[in-house]
Amino acid sequence: MCGIFCHLSRSSAPFERDPRTGQHLERRGPDSTQDLCVRGPCYSCLFSAHVLHMRGLLTPQPVQDAAGNVFQWNGEVFGGLPVMPEENDTRVFSQRLSSCGGPAEILSVLATLRGPWAFVYYQKAADSLWFGRDFFGRRSLLWKCDAEAGTFSLTSVASLPSGPAGARWLEVPALGVFRVDLRSLGADVAMEVFPWARGTTDPPSDCGEALRGSVPAGCTALVNQPGLVLPSPVCPLNTSTPEVLKETRVEPPPRLDDLEEQLSSRSGGEAAARLLRVLSEAVRRRVQSLPFQGGSPARGQAKVAILFSGGLDSMVLAALADRHRPDDEPIDLLNVAFKLQEPKKPKQPARNPGGPPDTPAGLRTSSPFDVPDRLTGRAGLRELEQLNRLRRWNFVEIDVTQEELQGMRAQRVGHLVYPLETVLDDSIGCAVWFAARGTGVITQDGDQKPFVSSAKVVLTGIGADEQLAGYSRHRVRFATSGHQGLIQELAMELGRISSRNLGRDDRVVGDHGKEARFPYLDEEVVSYLNSLPVWEKADLSLPRGVGEKLLLRLAARQLGLGPSALLPKRAMQFGCRIAKMEDKRERASDKCSRLLSL
Repeated sequence: MCGIFCHLSRSSAPFERDPRTGQHLERRGPDSTQDLCVRGPCYSCLFSAHVLHMRGLLTPQPVQDAAGNVFQWNGEVFGGLPVMPEENDTRVFSQRLSSCGGPAEILSVLATLRGPWAFVYYQKAADSLWFGRDFFGRRSLLWKCDAEAGTFSLTSVASLPSGPAGARWLEVPALGVFRVDLRSLGADVAMEVFPWARGTTDPPSDCGEALRGSVPAGCTALVNQPGLVLPSPVCPLNTSTPEVLKETRVEPPPRLDDLEEQLSSRSGGEAAARLLRVLSEAVRRRVQSLPFQGGSPARGQAKVAILFSGGLDSMVLAALADRHRPDDEPIDLLNVAFKLQEPKKPKQPARNPGGPPDTPAGLRTSSPFDVPDRLTGRAGLRELEQLNRLRRWNFVEIDVTQEELQGMRAQRVGHLVYPLETVLDDSIGCAVWFAARGTGVITQDGDQKPFVSSAKVVLTGIGADEQLAGYSRHRVRFATSGHQGLIQELAMELGRISSRNLGRDDRVVGDHGKEARFPYLDEEVVSYLNSLPVWEKADLSLPRGVGEKLLLRLAARQLGLGPSALLPKRAMQFGCRIAKMEDKRERASDKCSRLLSL
């Protein structure tokens, strides 16, 4: 994982970098920093890279080959391109690109990749600058153009503008890869787009429309004339609907027996078992591609951490990570809580003790940090300890006061969330930043001790709700438009996940010199889920806590998980209670006054 930066200019005048942006980039890549400048007949280009060493031999970037090509890479190759354990994927991929001639050959190499990536590639012989993000946009890349100064810039992360309003950074849309012909560089930066082929529901011909509003002022982007495309790395979404609709059931408290009943049916059990196989392999690739060769953490320190609420998605990831790491190695469970303004009063036990309450009985206290995710996290910890008694599970309680939240938002998080600016971006960005930092306390032998997570790899459960109908809006859409409406909603969720979530989360986690990895968005996992009819993934005629993400709940039971398999979805901003710290009248989609004031 890296912080990459590229500055293209029609002039050879020295370029003064924003020092704050430089600091953000350096935190992303603390293991190596290097600059490289190239000049052409009518342009100059500065490349700067900051490397977080994750696999094989440390490879400083930018990488320049014997032909003068320059490569910057912020990604992980988890499949498609052979990379041996001792090899560095940056070096392997750079060598493959060096052998390419025209655009078709470059696209053929990119099409083989499986894993998250953003890249910048200067092809000297063709005087071309290539860049782009993977199909889901799992790595951040921003762009900005200053037509008056004759410059064009790319970066993994920026900083909030200071002084008079000028050119604004935007996220490079994950619509395909882009190529700038440097020989025809004029007042405007013209670029070709080589779009992802996204299937019949979103053909490449729609790419031009999708680019509107995403391209910086002073740039033009047109689909390439030959019509070359990048094939989709995942299969199309199954849009079939059932012939007979199920009647929605009255909502009794969900029981584990409900899931066992589903598992007993042949189709439910087989589909869940197949999901477990592809998801387990996705987790294996992400927890075994680790950087610790020559720079191992001290014995007994974790190499993998999980953003952990104790909910279904994070519990499944923890149980699968447990399969693929040695038993004598800890796994860090990062659980964040924002201080409640008033201590909670102990709640009475739920009226239906057989059901899985949002706040598990027996774990309720009056601590101002005992937010819902803290309580379900502790319950999840007990399940995991039952699952593997040999492993040490470091349940890291990360407590955040309002004063610390306000301070770090101004110093760091506001810059990382930018150019996004909604209330939801603020809430999720702050919560993920504090969680990924991993600074809190753990309980050992009955005593709380300060703790800082050593893990550079952070697993996150994003992608599960978007594919398996986990949000309440999915129930609303199903109630109003049936399975057809639900399918359309799920297609939209996956199509916009790059612009709503992933670039922001990559910037926020990367600020700690750590790498976010997304097993639910592994190409094989998405392809398998896309291949299934919607009613096998979710049955929204069933009660909350069973019907949404039904297939994942069945997989959780096959893994040996218990009550956590029935926990209903609870959004992170509500589970960690960051939303309670701010104006309760705000809507998630509103522009955030706290970010704008920075």
